[in-house]
Amino acid sequence: MATGRTHRPATRSRGIPEATVARLPLYLRALTALSERSVPTVSSEELAAAAGVNSAKLRKDFSYLGSYGTRGVGYDVEYLVYQISRELGLTQDWPVVIVGIGNLGAALANYGGFASRGFRVAALIDADPAMTGKPVAGLPVRHTDDLESIIRDNGVSIGVIATPAGAAQQVCDRLVAAGVTSILNFAPTVLSVPDGVDVRKVDLSIELQILAFHEQRKAGEEPGRPAAPAGPVAAAARPAAAPAAPTAPTTSATGSAAAVTAATAGGRKGPEGDVPAVMPA
Repeated sequence: MATGRTHRPATRSRGIPEATVARLPLYLRALTALSERSVPTVSSEELAAAAGVNSAKLRKDFSYLGSYGTRGVGYDVEYLVYQISRELGLTQDWPVVIVGIGNLGAALANYGGFASRGFRVAALIDADPAMTGKPVAGLPVRHTDDLESIIRDNGVSIGVIATPAGAAQQVCDRLVAAGVTSILNFAPTVLSVPDGVDVRKVDLSIELQILAFHEQRKAGEEPGRPAAPAGPVAAAARPAAAPAAPTAPTTSATGSAAAVTAATAGGRKGPEGDVPAVMPA
């Protein structure tokens, strides 16, 4: 079976926008659910609702795949599953290593969705000697001393970092030096990587803070809900008034769902692209 070392997805060479790439897994998840129910065709409106996007955006996204559907019939579910899986590189085997087998790393190792989506956990790696040899999700944990040989022997190009923040950059540097070119980062820190390496970041605390923002907004807008905290604590949290400054365009410090493409001086780039905090079902 082919591995991630010998085959690469064709999305960039074909000019598919990164925002579209970020939505393809949502479409695939919805289509897979339809396929499991033996639904033969689906309209753009139905599929868009299932994926959580508007139908015009869905049709535009599918135009990049060369799939326009049939008027009055819709899209062929099985064919779309094949098309999207092929574009995402899921018709081949992608060996993955998980570094950091604490509570989060062990949970990721036990996640059953990897194998069904084309990802094979090749190794579990941890720096704690007491963890070496301990079985997790049917695999013995390997020590970080073996990281480079594991990557070489398994042809790994995708690494998952689930270490504490303080160890994440060192682990990242070793993964990249060993040949890993894509990293999924669960550590609560921003990683710096050279050009040509893609990093996706999952930060649960940021997702919760965004939800807290929306809850606060709703509390201030909906009658009968408690208002935002007031008094000395709230007053202390308010910054002192400052002279108005000219308005200038700003950009998000955390990026978007698209993968990182801008490189900083010295050939290193960051921060990582953000991904949804919840793993797909």
